[in-house]
This record gives sequence, C-alpha cells and structure tokens, in this order.
Amino acid sequence: MTEKLDFIGVPSTNSERTRRFYVETLGLKPDPKARFEFWVDQTCFASWEPGKMAFGFEPQKLSHLALGVDAVAESRSELEAKGVEFEGDIFDTGVCHMALFNDPDGNALMLHHRYAPVD
Repeated sequence: MTEKLDFIGVPSTNSERTRRFYVETLGLKPDPKARFEFWVDQTCFASWEPGKMAFGFEPQKLSHLALGVDAVAESRSELEAKGVEFEGDIFDTGVCHMALFNDPDGNALMLHHRYAPVD
C-alpha cells in the first residue's frame, strides 16, 4: 500500500536557524520551491514550528535520524570544526559505525556508515 517516504518532519523553534544548520552545516540540498525543506538523496527533511500551530515544542529524541556518510570519523571531524558537539565517541555495532549529535533544537541525529554487507 505505501509507495515511499514523502518527508521527515523536523520540529523547530526557529525555522531560519534550522535551515542554516541543515543546509550550511550539514550540507543538505535546499529545495528550490520550499524554503524550509532540505534533501538527502530522495528523502525530504521538512522543518516546521509546532509553536506556530498551537502545539507545544518537543525535540525528536527517541529515534536518531541516521545520515549516511562514507566515513563517520571524517564527517564527524568536519562537523566538529563547524561547532557541532557529539555525544560520546564513535561506536561500532559490528556492522556499522555511528556518531550521535543534535541539531540546534535538540533533535537527535546520527552520522552512520554500514561497513558490513547486507546478506
């Protein structure tokens, strides 16, 4: 029944700041038709401000959005040079490397690289 994932909603308290972080810091591709939408391959990240819609703001903390990279250590170093702070060390699950961090609103993100092939 479901054909694809249309977008991931990213709650924000300041959409302009969120846009700068996702586009300038993380390097996501901005959507040419929607100011607060950014792309990773075929996945759209859409920033929205719950406070402007009569909802209370809560950062997305229970499921890290995993951003696929070629090398977690190198990508982490690049982001740290831009001021991004990571939570703990890079960890190895036996099939992938991960490094956890947050966006400016506290939404949970992850750098991820799977190094073991999927059988």
